[in-house]
Amino acid sequence: MPIPARLSSYLDQRGTRYEIHAHRPSRCSAETARVAQVLPRQLAKSVMLEDDTGCVMVVVPADKTVMLGHLSQLLGRKALHLSDENRIALLFEDCDRGAVPAVGMAWGIETLVDDELETSEGVYMESGDHQRLLHMSHEQFHELMSAARHGHFCKTPLH
Repeated sequence: MPIPARLSSYLDQRGTRYEIHAHRPSRCSAETARVAQVLPRQLAKSVMLEDDTGCVMVVVPADKTVMLGHLSQLLGRKALHLSDENRIALLFEDCDRGAVPAVGMAWGIETLVDDELETSEGVYMESGDHQRLLHMSHEQFHELMSAARHGHFCKTPLH
């Protein structure tokens, strides 16, 4: 499966340079980081949230979870909750389920990026399938995400 045309066009229009990083098939971000031999803090995970106002994508490191209450307060949206898998599949019909690229802007979705990703030398993200990641330098990621809202809204999950 090639990179979704929307994503490819969006990256090309912005002159974003990236590499394709192939890996064994994986089912979740923790497994993806492991099989791709990528540090979880360098893997940008997209988390889809929604309420009656619509959807928002939050991009956090793969080893973190979204602080939903904090984010809801920050956005002034009291009923934000995780989007349903079927809803996500409809929004990203050109991507495999669970392999949504962390570039919601390419699909016209408001995107927020956690500042922790700005500390990595390089960033990896899903390419739209479960066997390839996009890899870009810190500078390329920063430039790509310059239009997105930034802040701190993730935490290390309790195990």
